[in-house]
Amino acid sequence: MKPSSFEYHAPETVEEAVEILAQFGDSAKILAGGQSLIPMLALRLTSFEHLVDLRRIRGLDSIDRRDGMVRVGAKVTESAVECSDEMAGAVPLVTRATPHIGHFQIRNRGTLCGSIAHADPAAEYPAVAVALGAEMEVISRSGSRTVSAEDFFTGYWTTKLRADELLAAVTFPVWKGRRGFGFHEFARRHGDFALSGAAIGIEADADDRITRCGIALIGMGSIPERARAAESAVLQSKIGEVSAKELGRIAMSELESVPSDVHGSAAYRKRIGAAMVERAWQEAQSEVMND
Repeated sequence: MKPSSFEYHAPETVEEAVEILAQFGDSAKILAGGQSLIPMLALRLTSFEHLVDLRRIRGLDSIDRRDGMVRVGAKVTESAVECSDEMAGAVPLVTRATPHIGHFQIRNRGTLCGSIAHADPAAEYPAVAVALGAEMEVISRSGSRTVSAEDFFTGYWTTKLRADELLAAVTFPVWKGRRGFGFHEFARRHGDFALSGAAIGIEADADDRITRCGIALIGMGSIPERARAAESAVLQSKIGEVSAKELGRIAMSELESVPSDVHGSAAYRKRIGAAMVERAWQEAQSEVMND
């Protein structure tokens, strides 16, 4: 199939892009990598009268580290994230999750910000952003604002982005001290969206006590779910004394609405989800212990 007709816009500045968004509202859509949008348009699962391509805009394709944060611009591709030494050293959980996204051809065009703005709860980057406490830099004609990752996602493929706003960048905090990260997901085939997964970050003090923990779940609800009860359960515990299996059970126990579809029942997803939390925790814990 072919997409419905649309008017193509190629602004050269962010100001011009948000002006177009303000003018056309819900009938306009940002085009970055297009790895989700273009197939949906081609299959006529969605349609827009105006597409606003970011390709010509300068300044949105950089990865910058400053003031304890790493900022990823709207045009930075997933393959650039995967190959970035800056990301690998400062925010390794992002780098670790990236190879699970589709195939390398997809990552060559798809963007980190595009994946987050698309807000598929089975995607990797939204969960990583929630686990790490990332922030979204949102720009419109009236100015800019910052939205926390946990507040950004509101439902299936929906976010707090308004029709006249552009997700210009995502900023990840650089966790300090003794830290460890784990990422595991289960998909039927490599490149498929995950049935379930977990992204985990840990910080520990000199006495091996856990001082910070972020746990986010993939594919377990309409948004990337944060496992708050599981996080609270491990704080101030000593590394090595936490039962990974029990942590997986706690993470699943707080979920209210787990999807049940042709790919698997809710009970099946929760069983897999518990195993993913267990494996991700073991990976993160081992990293801290060897730091």
